[in-house]
Amino acid sequence: MSDLLYSEEEEALRAAVRDLLTDHCDAAGVIARTESDAPHDLSLWKTLADGMGLAGLLVPEDRGGQGATHREAAVVLEELGRAVAPVPYLTSAVVATEALLACEGGGELLAELASGRRIGALAVGLHTAPGAAFTTVRLESGALHGELTGIADAAVADVLLVPADDGGLYAVEAGAATVAPQVSLDLTRPVARVTLDGAPGRRLGDAGTAVPRALRAGAGLLASEQLGSAEWSLTETVGYLKDRTQFNRPVGGFQALKHRLAQLWLEVVSLRAAARNAADALATGEDADVAVTVAQAYAAPVAVRAAEEALQLHGGIGMTWEHPVHLHLKRAKADSIAYGTAGTHREALAELVDLRAP
Repeated sequence: MSDLLYSEEEEALRAAVRDLLTDHCDAAGVIARTESDAPHDLSLWKTLADGMGLAGLLVPEDRGGQGATHREAAVVLEELGRAVAPVPYLTSAVVATEALLACEGGGELLAELASGRRIGALAVGLHTAPGAAFTTVRLESGALHGELTGIADAAVADVLLVPADDGGLYAVEAGAATVAPQVSLDLTRPVARVTLDGAPGRRLGDAGTAVPRALRAGAGLLASEQLGSAEWSLTETVGYLKDRTQFNRPVGGFQALKHRLAQLWLEVVSLRAAARNAADALATGEDADVAVTVAQAYAAPVAVRAAEEALQLHGGIGMTWEHPVHLHLKRAKADSIAYGTAGTHREALAELVDLRAP
């Protein structure tokens, strides 16, 4: 059994990422971006990917990356979740990268994603669970035709990884596709409709192995993003209730609110254990399917509840557009259906441990 506690290196990585986000990703800036035509913060992404080398954490050194593991990527995602940072880390540095790691023809592109020179997006709907069927496009005389919906961060991708009906995964330059934004609850991770009308594609490998691997890593590490957001919600709410007074005493002193926060603390701590276990299992390859489904069966309800409690316990200020709690609630709600719902993962877990319902 691996040690799930954070190592000194992981804590140093966390501190570096948090410092950067504190300086370059304040809530007011994120909210302002959601109101613009460019919700993604590409200068922040360049600093994370190029300056700190974080886009290549999952890529071996001999293939152009940092040669780290899912544990380090999970720490980065905790901090990005805490800041609701509008960068394509999960979609490019985790999901697209994992798909390429499973492809024999992805070498050059993998190095480009690892360096942050290019952004990749797997053209599979964000709602798709790791073992679920996914939509493919038609391959006809060397060109790709079809429509794919709910593709996260397609708006900023330089290259799309597209599964086709011949079983292949193809690299399509974003300029060869029509990418149209779709309405999304979470304005910090926009989704889009991708239409291919005779687009040229380069076959990278087998979609049947690459897509489930990519989605499993996405689901497992999404739990760390959900953990970061839930921890923010809890910390901010405790801080607010210590300062806010009613009847000449801090609101946090009222027994009913203490109970609600204590319960939430227990759930967040349990989420940390599940998320750490999923990241560690992805890193070692031991029982990864079970660890990921357990984490995702648990993570979404906790992250949503943490954001809902934060919204309610902040009172009137929590309902305002200027307060960042709505960013966390929308991200938590959107994440709750990303890479499969909690219910889908519970069903998958029942199959994995042979405890099917009668």
